[in-house]
Amino acid sequence: MSAFHLETGGLADGRQILYFNTTPGAGRASFADKRDLGDRVSAGEIRYDVLRDEWVAVSAGRSSRPLLPVACPLCPSGGDDLTEVPAPDYEVAVFENRFPSFGGFSEPGPLPPAAVAGMETAVPASGRCEVVVFSDDHDASLADLGPERVALIVRAQAQRTAALSARGDIAQVFPFENRGVEIGVTLHHPHGQIYGYPYVTPQTRRHLDANRRHRAATGRDLFDDILESERRGPRVIAENDHWTAFTPYAARWPFEVHVYPNARFADLTELPEEYIDAFAPLYLEVLKRCDNAYPGEQMPYMAGWHQAPVAEDRELGRLRLELVSIRRGAGKVKFLASSESVMGGWVHDLGPETAADMLKGAL
Repeated sequence: MSAFHLETGGLADGRQILYFNTTPGAGRASFADKRDLGDRVSAGEIRYDVLRDEWVAVSAGRSSRPLLPVACPLCPSGGDDLTEVPAPDYEVAVFENRFPSFGGFSEPGPLPPAAVAGMETAVPASGRCEVVVFSDDHDASLADLGPERVALIVRAQAQRTAALSARGDIAQVFPFENRGVEIGVTLHHPHGQIYGYPYVTPQTRRHLDANRRHRAATGRDLFDDILESERRGPRVIAENDHWTAFTPYAARWPFEVHVYPNARFADLTELPEEYIDAFAPLYLEVLKRCDNAYPGEQMPYMAGWHQAPVAEDRELGRLRLELVSIRRGAGKVKFLASSESVMGGWVHDLGPETAADMLKGAL
């Protein structure tokens, strides 16, 4: 088991930066941010959609965020190159997003109202958005890092889940990573993000409702039954004593992998150390299988942790990671056209069993 050592610093506009180190006394937080950033940028508001029964964030300030700049803002600072990370080197760094979708205020705000009246309801977009930088090596990717670094990243995500859950203005914590220009990534440096939503997301509410109905009908947990069924089936990609990675029976995306712990945990804060250590090599194997599915073409993907809400229905949620890719063939990507984007009617381009077989044969 590898512990982490946390250092807390500040950025020029008042945002927080955290350094997660494997050894004590690194002193990275002692480096000051020498930039002149002006006032910090706050998110705008969230508006309630009465037809879809969900909140939508409206954050015009995000249009100013960088797009594949020559000078990477996630590299360490050095000389005249001043970035979001003031230290000259780091292992894992976490800081408040300069262009947030939620939060950006000096103090936590209130949760949105539970009952909404009228056609137009808007409240400040409380919550918080953070950037998680996986390495100070600009040219690396998560798949290139060793198990020890991946485990440190997961421990950082768990620490941030605990801290954000305690704020009072966050209903759900979502750590995630986007990789690849096909996905729309604006920075190549290996990094992910954490969204602290002020509401429970629509996808999670659907999952919780499905589990609630399943328990009422069968007396069993839906996630337990999904995992048991998939472990007996043909779509398991990788597994060890603590984790199972599989392509689900009714996958939507051309390549889709769900990674379940073999025991139930509500979120990353409950994950035992041995599970974190076992997750790292298995996840690296999954990523390498994805990259080898089409040799010479790095797989673009979106990956994120499903976690139970902070307060409501925690007993119905289950921690698991979902990785999806729009890659549908060599040199081809799947665009979410009218059926998927407008009607929510998904069409799988390969077939889940075909995609699973490709990943199983990709090492």
